[in-house]
Amino acid sequence: MTADQLRKSILQQAIQGKLVPQDPNDEPASILLERIREEKARLIKEKKAKREKNPSMIFRGEDNSYYEEFTATGEVRCIDDEIPFDLPKGWEWTRLGELADYRKGPFGSSLTKSMFVPCSASSIKVYEQKNAIQKNFSLGEYYITQEKFAEMRAFEVCPNDIIVSCAGTIGETYILPQNAPIGIINQALMRVSLFERLMSEYWRLLFEYVITQDSLMKGTGSAIKNIPPFEYLKKILVPLPPLAEQERIVAKIEELMPWVEQYGKAQSELDQLNSTIPGQLRKSVLQYAIEGKLVPQQAEGGSAEELLAEIQAEKQRLYVAGKLKKKDLAHSTIFRAEDGMYYEQVGKTITCIDEEIPFAIPESWRWVRICDIGEVVTGGTPAKENSSFYGGRYPLYKPSDLSQGSNTTNASDMLSEEGFRRARQLPVECVLVTCIGASIGKVGLTKCVGSCNQQINAVAPYKGVVLPLFLYLVCSSGYFQTELKKKAASTTIEIVNKSRFSEMLVVLPPLAEQQRIVSKLEEVFGVLDRLGEQS
Repeated sequence: MTADQLRKSILQQAIQGKLVPQDPNDEPASILLERIREEKARLIKEKKAKREKNPSMIFRGEDNSYYEEFTATGEVRCIDDEIPFDLPKGWEWTRLGELADYRKGPFGSSLTKSMFVPCSASSIKVYEQKNAIQKNFSLGEYYITQEKFAEMRAFEVCPNDIIVSCAGTIGETYILPQNAPIGIINQALMRVSLFERLMSEYWRLLFEYVITQDSLMKGTGSAIKNIPPFEYLKKILVPLPPLAEQERIVAKIEELMPWVEQYGKAQSELDQLNSTIPGQLRKSVLQYAIEGKLVPQQAEGGSAEELLAEIQAEKQRLYVAGKLKKKDLAHSTIFRAEDGMYYEQVGKTITCIDEEIPFAIPESWRWVRICDIGEVVTGGTPAKENSSFYGGRYPLYKPSDLSQGSNTTNASDMLSEEGFRRARQLPVECVLVTCIGASIGKVGLTKCVGSCNQQINAVAPYKGVVLPLFLYLVCSSGYFQTELKKKAASTTIEIVNKSRFSEMLVVLPPLAEQQRIVSKLEEVFGVLDRLGEQS
């Protein structure tokens, strides 16, 4: 149950006479209604309230059915089908219009800004919607002259009157205190002058109940964006408790509402926590995985050292075949020395890189530069102006095509055969990483041959050495993302070029363990995704 639903439930209990106990010594609501009718008649006689066209009185007959008698015509009709629930003894049913004189603000042309004057000892305040919403009579700077006030006396509002916001933020009510100045209401307000001032607080609860009930508002055609028409509003059937019970109801609700607000705040915090937990857990599990703590190591699974040897053998084969240049044979070897520090050897040069190593990894794993486990390619696309390069079957990936947290990457643009020949071609299962601007760090994984634009660095991992999905997960990890953004922030323009990207450190487990990690992560992420859908 939400806080709003809880509040509505409390109001429902109050309106049905179930919130506080009844006291048989209370003056019954029938006597209260008589006083209300007498006061209404007096105000009508003094022309301070409008006479209803066909006022009515509701009573219960000897057959226990409810009837409504219309004073002007003498007609009596059964209204049992309108009665929504039974009332406690001492309560009465009445129409909302019988309890107060209601007046909506003037039409727009009757009160415009050109009529306003500065505040002075003789000017009259114009009450606005913000007075009702913020429960403060002193807000606002609009005033009219005494002469204009005399013309608009029908819209006068006095202390103890209730003003109600009627457009946009509707239904906000405010009882003007004794020190509030006499004024008029503007177009966005409704004035409520109760015939029994002592029931002001109960009326506010009653009105809140009325406008929050879809069953009562369904006939307004207003979708609860505006206060319903007077003729509809005043005919709504409402329960009236004895005045003493009204006071007990108001006191109980004032006691309960702070608890409802606390409940709402706690619920909001819980909802926010529930919405973020799956994402936070996903990041934690992924980090746990790339540190070698998610699945157990198995000695028979080989080592990363063997994979690196395979990479160098493959590079040598490609060099002999003329597919690689001699400079492409260069590689780095990162190792942990007897002093516990990490070093990197490139050719004959050995450098301590211990400050670059973020965490310890299992014995069979290795730290490697990303360029040593795959071919790094910076995107490049043919000219947009030439339409013949586009509209074919080869995907062209942009940063907007990459969805963080999903390895399904779909391109919004496609290249033609000619366009693809002119572009930087990517093989199947390339890892894509955005490298410029606000989208730095978005990661994707291609499912077919294609190309990418200049804002993306792509890595085609060496087959049989690195699983593309494993490298995708490593590049999605918190560690990699943090380091990538550090490299971008250290440049004048936020960009990670091919050279800087190639230097990124990644972990390399044995191939069998990569597979076990990928399988376990897919299993865990499936659970977290279902958890996210439920929250």
